[in-house]
Amino acid sequence: MQAWRVHRNGEPSEVMELEETDRPTPGDGQVLLEVRAANINFPDALLCRGQYQVRPPLPFTPGVEICGETADGRRVLATPALPRGGFAEYVVADEAALLPAPDALDDAEAAALHIGYQTGWFGLHRRAHLQAGETLLVHAAAGGVGSAAVQLGKAAGATVIGVVGGPEKAAIARELGCDLVIDRRSEDIVATVKEATGGRGADVVYDPVGGDAYAKSVKCIAFEGRVVVVGFASGTIPTPGLNHALVKNYSIVGLHWGLYNTKDPAAVRACHDELTKLAAQGVIKPLISERVPMADAARAVQRVADGTSTGRIVVLPSGGIR
Repeated sequence: MQAWRVHRNGEPSEVMELEETDRPTPGDGQVLLEVRAANINFPDALLCRGQYQVRPPLPFTPGVEICGETADGRRVLATPALPRGGFAEYVVADEAALLPAPDALDDAEAAALHIGYQTGWFGLHRRAHLQAGETLLVHAAAGGVGSAAVQLGKAAGATVIGVVGGPEKAAIARELGCDLVIDRRSEDIVATVKEATGGRGADVVYDPVGGDAYAKSVKCIAFEGRVVVVGFASGTIPTPGLNHALVKNYSIVGLHWGLYNTKDPAAVRACHDELTKLAAQGVIKPLISERVPMADAARAVQRVADGTSTGRIVVLPSGGIR
């Protein structure tokens, strides 16, 4: 089979190599899946760079989530077992963790429903307890993680303010349903949020960026607001001033979705049931900006790494439009 492999750490376009390799063999409790679609996530870029919290042994195949097909023809969502990730024609995954692909979504959309939307749902509902009528501020609102949070925020009845970089991404954020879009390149985030909320600020901040995004968020957070720390796409990990959190009465909460797989797998399945219902109602639908063939995977991962992509880019190993 074909698979992209990384033999040394570096930029994805430089270190990912498309190779012929043997099909993986399932171990106890695992199942072999044919990959129908593999969604690209920012962690795939971090894996290539050797900067992710998990560092698989070299060589490895990136690709942390897929829509695949079992031997008996079932469409399922899976997180492949590293070091043999999803940018391949076949993967193995833990059978107990397989989730049924929603009928309302095609393969590419289904592949993108998993980690990003689960992260959004757990972050907004389990960690931040977002309520209808509250104001949600989403950074990188036109990206894969941010676009999921925008849709889930609107589904929860929140007023959603999206922060983006540039007019193209601003247009996409508006199409996603943001009530207000802030272009961080030309607008003052803090002043705009305060003006839009009558000086109150945002009740919940969803931050997959870190760095300057976090610094500005805590300047426009509401009384008893919650900042959900999802990731650090900016490359800069903030150092929170806990005295500031104390005097302004806001909470800083972390969200590492992967822990729920081991600590509370029943909650993951319940979340998937809820996401499946929302997809069937048309309330949420992953934004797929590109469907690329296997040969273009490395260049696509690099675009995600560089922050130039919007929504989700999905790799189709068969080369077809699924």
